[in-house]
Amino acid sequence: MDDVVEWARSGRCIVYPTSTLPALGCIPEPSALDVLFEIKGRPSTAPVSLGVADLSQASKIVEITDDLQEILDSFPEGSLTIVLSPIDEMDFRLGSRGVAVRVVSDPRARELLLKTGPLTATSANHTGQEPLLDCIKAADSLCTSEHTVLGADGICHGGLPSTLIAWHTVCDSPESLGIEVIREGKVSTEEVLAWWKRRT
Repeated sequence: MDDVVEWARSGRCIVYPTSTLPALGCIPEPSALDVLFEIKGRPSTAPVSLGVADLSQASKIVEITDDLQEILDSFPEGSLTIVLSPIDEMDFRLGSRGVAVRVVSDPRARELLLKTGPLTATSANHTGQEPLLDCIKAADSLCTSEHTVLGADGICHGGLPSTLIAWHTVCDSPESLGIEVIREGKVSTEEVLAWWKRRT
């Protein structure tokens, strides 16, 4: 674990386990994001999300509202990724409307993120290719002559991705607060909107 932590802290890319697919992680700094987008072959117009260990860690980079913990507690752990307003301006490759943040549920990922700080949490595969479930094999598949990707030990179980939600702090709702489901995943759009309706 220590070598993976130091590799990530130095601005290089790692692959780490989550409750769904292996994640390609780097610190949210421009030079590290340059490497990640090059390795993944991802267009710079397609932002990536950030994995965090908990909301306390997230509060250092995004604005946390009082009702955020409520929605996280209402659905399975790690099943939601929520777009939130950044405290300070961040790299555009982390999102133009806001930064997508996922509180990880995998204990191995949480242990890692507590040591590294927030890391990107995009799937560990070349854009358009099927992801591997073994983190070390996924890391090996992403290595190039210029960039080495280190993998943490771990095999993921696959399944649906997290559901991506734009929180009311980033939604344009002149009449009332509202949220928007951007990508349906582990939690259905109907479940999310029903939860919102009940609390409002």
